[in-house]
Amino acid sequence: MIPVRGYEGAKVAVLGLGRTGVSAARALRAGGAEPLCWDDNPEARARAEGEGFTCADPSRSGGFDGIAALIVSPGIPHLYPAPNPVVAAALAAGVPVDNDIGLFFRSLATADWDALDRLPRVVAVTGSNGKSTTAALIDHILQEAGRPVQLAGNIGRGVLDLDPPGEGAVVVLELSSYQTDLARALTPDVAVFTNLSPDHLDRHGGPGGYFAAKRRLFAEGGPDRAVIGVDEVEGRFLAGQLSEGPSDDRVIRISSGQKLTGPGWQVFARKGFLAETRKGKQIASIDLRGITGLPGAHNHQNACAAYAACRALGVPPRMIEAALHSYPGLPHRSQVIAERNGVVFVNDSKATNVDSAAKALGAFARIRWICGGLEKEGGLGALKGATGAVAKAYVIGREAAGFAMQLDVEAEVCTTMAAAVARAMEEAVPGDTVLLAPAAASFDQYDNFERRGEDFTAEVQKRLD
Repeated sequence: MIPVRGYEGAKVAVLGLGRTGVSAARALRAGGAEPLCWDDNPEARARAEGEGFTCADPSRSGGFDGIAALIVSPGIPHLYPAPNPVVAAALAAGVPVDNDIGLFFRSLATADWDALDRLPRVVAVTGSNGKSTTAALIDHILQEAGRPVQLAGNIGRGVLDLDPPGEGAVVVLELSSYQTDLARALTPDVAVFTNLSPDHLDRHGGPGGYFAAKRRLFAEGGPDRAVIGVDEVEGRFLAGQLSEGPSDDRVIRISSGQKLTGPGWQVFARKGFLAETRKGKQIASIDLRGITGLPGAHNHQNACAAYAACRALGVPPRMIEAALHSYPGLPHRSQVIAERNGVVFVNDSKATNVDSAAKALGAFARIRWICGGLEKEGGLGALKGATGAVAKAYVIGREAAGFAMQLDVEAEVCTTMAAAVARAMEEAVPGDTVLLAPAAASFDQYDNFERRGEDFTAEVQKRLD
């Protein structure tokens, strides 16, 4: 655990008592603060009280008297579409609002670091798509390189549950826009921006607010090195804001699909090959085509981002290349779960928006596509032109018929995962990929995308056994 510093003897309110909130309350208590906890769910409050925490609704009259700060869990809105009543009460009372990420950055460095020869480093990864794979890949490369490393944030453990890092250690964080938007301290050593596509627009008041939330990771503290995906205009704009000129190698530009040139530091992938250039010269090249854990151009972008971050930490190219080949991939993200009679089954349940689904569809040659769910704002228009490899779509979800009508490929309304898997397997021929890439949220039928991916996997295995 990382005890929270700066609130010794103070009362700090904690809103939301899921994994993040309880972790923050524990770390606050370990640092000498007095957490006052609240959650609308009585069961969550009972669990917190079972750990000895005091629970009280701070939105009541005078509830923020004597409160030093309010710590908010990521799923709770603080601005758009409307602030949670507790957050609104804190703002009205002039009480600072923060989250566990802000507490982590303000508490990580301690006086013990003065005795270290190599200080711990923090790598923080954000973006719309690929941030989980990129963060996990950085973690894997560093492990293979023999560096002490911990993975946390939106993936793995809560940030305040980490062990205090020691000599030469690295902390890798995956950070969502919900996390970067509210944190009052954001000071990574290396910050990574993968890409940007429309997502969570209601939470951020539109695309400008969404980009602004991501941009805060680079603007609040200023990382020593910034790894920026420049395949969208927002990434190019961000790289331009951070750079002092074309040769400023504090910014490492990355791309999948275009060759990057110039005197700066670039890492790009084209036609399955990753290249690193610096000061106009090629430093290294890696053939990505045979790496089973990183299929498709979108995963090649993830490889570029992870490669660049690890190069910024001093890991040699050949060591990174070896680690890429041993990377097993993440569950629910382009995960090959089975292969039978020339048909491959791929679980990409994490493809919860149109852009990530389009990238998944570009990774395979002939696809039996299982899609559908709770449609996100903006519709499915961006999928047009991305479905050339799709032989047929099998649509699930409560609104499957409406979803199917928007597709530009042959589609069968299946509604349930069991029916979709059965029909796709009946019609698949050697060379086909049965791909779950929903292009939608899961909440109409499942608690989360993980449950959806597990259901897909179970239905496939049941029919193969």
